[in-house]
Amino acid sequence: MSHRKCAFTLIELLVVVTIIALLVSILLPSLSAARATARGTVCAANLRQLGVGWTYYADQNNGAIVPGRPGRFVDNAQNSYWVGNGYQFRPRWFVRLGAETGFYAFQTPSTDPADDNIKRVDGNRVFLDPETPERDNNRNYAYGYNYQFLGNARFRTGGKGAGFIRWPVRIERIIGPRTVMAADALGTAAGKARAARTAYRQNGSGDLFAVGNHAWSLDPPRLTATSDTCDDSNRGPANRSAVEMRHRGAANVLWCDGHVSRETYSSLGYAENSDGSIAFDGVDTTNRSFDGTGRDDDPPSIE
Repeated sequence: MSHRKCAFTLIELLVVVTIIALLVSILLPSLSAARATARGTVCAANLRQLGVGWTYYADQNNGAIVPGRPGRFVDNAQNSYWVGNGYQFRPRWFVRLGAETGFYAFQTPSTDPADDNIKRVDGNRVFLDPETPERDNNRNYAYGYNYQFLGNARFRTGGKGAGFIRWPVRIERIIGPRTVMAADALGTAAGKARAARTAYRQNGSGDLFAVGNHAWSLDPPRLTATSDTCDDSNRGPANRSAVEMRHRGAANVLWCDGHVSRETYSSLGYAENSDGSIAFDGVDTTNRSFDGTGRDDDPPSIE
């Protein structure tokens, strides 16, 4: 009695492999889009938590909104601030939220100025954007703050006397729900042509063309000749900051009433030039979503 062995032929195997490959090619874009959507959702949740911390800070400080960053005093002893789990040298806005919320940006804060631009966020994951987890540098940060209108504690350059550019700002001065608090930020690369931008610098170096450079500070859409810009050591139109469309063609934006939404340059009042750089000013720009009044105010003067 003969026994016949059953097996796939080479052609049948090739057909099966081809079908599997076709299915994978169809499914991969959907899976990739689903993962990107999930990362955007986590990013939005993280921003909401930062918004809660922002409100707590104002509640605990007689209504004063957290400044983008304290100005630098000559006496270095005045440059250290309590951030909840230690003292930090001139802490940026997101670091200071820890003093009121109990979740911290750094496991070990530092009062050493030498650590300022090399320190990386290694505390609570709520401070990071899962879309760009490598952007954890204290200076070249993932989220930018609307510092010009909510609290610019840099010192004036002159003309109107000593003092801060705009600080303190009281939370009750913010009118209506549509005022940007923070958002996905591009940093000084926003003022450069898209083709001229360079890669992110995790080591905190100050490459003005690098994506994410000095991105903790977010400039409003319309600037003036006497307004501040992202990097106070390199002011000017080419070094302005703006939001970044890194979540499938949109930016996650945290508003002062605590909600988060996906926005584009145009919906926020920015104007994009033909080379991809963000305009310094112009008829298509407006600060209505940034100034806290809805009037399209100019940013405060540095003079």
